[in-house]
Amino acid sequence: MNNALSKLFLGIIVCALFSCGGDTLPKPKAMLRLDYPSPKYEKSSLDCSYSFEKNEIAKFQKAKGNRACWYNINYPKLKATIYVSYYDIENNLDSLLRDAQNLTQEHFIKADAIQPKDFVYPEKKVYGRIYEVSGNAASSCQFYVTDSLHHFVSGSVYFKVKPNYDSILPAAKYLRNDIIHFMETIQWKE
Repeated sequence: MNNALSKLFLGIIVCALFSCGGDTLPKPKAMLRLDYPSPKYEKSSLDCSYSFEKNEIAKFQKAKGNRACWYNINYPKLKATIYVSYYDIENNLDSLLRDAQNLTQEHFIKADAIQPKDFVYPEKKVYGRIYEVSGNAASSCQFYVTDSLHHFVSGSVYFKVKPNYDSILPAAKYLRNDIIHFMETIQWKE
């Protein structure tokens, strides 16, 4: 019996030595996989001085208050909203531009960077700028677009979660592309 016990003990030691092969490696960091549908755009049906194409997954909601043509474009799946404001230009283009730029600068405290990109389509009388805000700022993207004579539209993206740039980055990029499409397809009504 002593011989059997020795063989068992030797077998356990051999198994223990050979079962621990190689170095232990840490698991690679995983990224959350978020799949959003490919955007399909439809023309907006707002009774306003402008029209544009919006993503079909987005829903319009009239903004609270008495302001004409102020709308929220809600993205329930992304838990985000684009707040869109419209102003008639009445010798106040400079102050509207300044207000839009100052609103973006208010996020600079929490932002890591703010990247502006200009949009100029003189044949359509569309001039604007989009600001991509990186970092844990409240708004990840802001924009304005105007014909510089009669119409001024501004907007901001807000998520219904605490700002965490790494977590909202895929959704923020998706919405940024929708805003760019908004700016490229906006048409003024006379």
